[in-house]
Parts: sequence; structure tokens; C-alpha cells
Amino acid sequence: MLQEFLFSKIHRATVTDANLNYVGSITIDETLMNAAKIAEFQKVDILDVNNGERFQTYVIKGKPDSGCICLNGAAARKVQPGDKVIIVSYASLTPDEIPSHKPTIVMVDDKNNITETH
Repeated sequence: MLQEFLFSKIHRATVTDANLNYVGSITIDETLMNAAKIAEFQKVDILDVNNGERFQTYVIKGKPDSGCICLNGAAARKVQPGDKVIIVSYASLTPDEIPSHKPTIVMVDDKNNITETH
């Protein structure tokens, strides 16, 4: 039996843009994606700290070191630029994998620069 656990998160990133006219997804700075071990097209949960919205979408790669956190398409209606969001990915683990599993946590500053990773 597999159980879902936190795999990684980017904690309190600042939304830099919301693009209603895009097909969908969240664009994330590639440097942040790599630090959080999030792959392009991977499903993620977005938790908006400012308004309490919680929703799922998939990731597209943004320019490295750009600080880009842009919600696209319908998700653009759920956030505002400047909102703080938590971007969460999950992993399905077997019972044998659970005891040694440690999620990756990426902390960022107000400009989405990495300040800490653990």
C-alpha cells in the first residue's frame, strides 16, 4: 500500500504575476524548481496565505534566477501579485520508505531568493 507524504515545498514565495490569458499552470523559476526537486509538468498544490485559496495545477519552467512565480489561466483568478503562496509537492511512499523519508523545504525571501533549504 502506498501513502502520500510531503515531498517538497517552496515556503512563502511571492506571486510575481497572474496571467489570465495563458492556458493554465504555474510558472516557477527553474532555480527554485531544482532546489525543491519539482519537475516540469508535475502536479502541485498552491496554498495562498493571503486569501486561504487552495488549488492544484501543474508546473512549467520559468527563467532561472528570475524569481518568477506566475499563476496562469484560471488559477490567475485565485491570487494577486504580491500574495504569499506555499507550493507543495507530494510523493507516494511504501511502508519501507516512510521511516527514512525527509521532505525538502525551500525557504525564500520577499524576492523569491533562496534563503535556506532543508
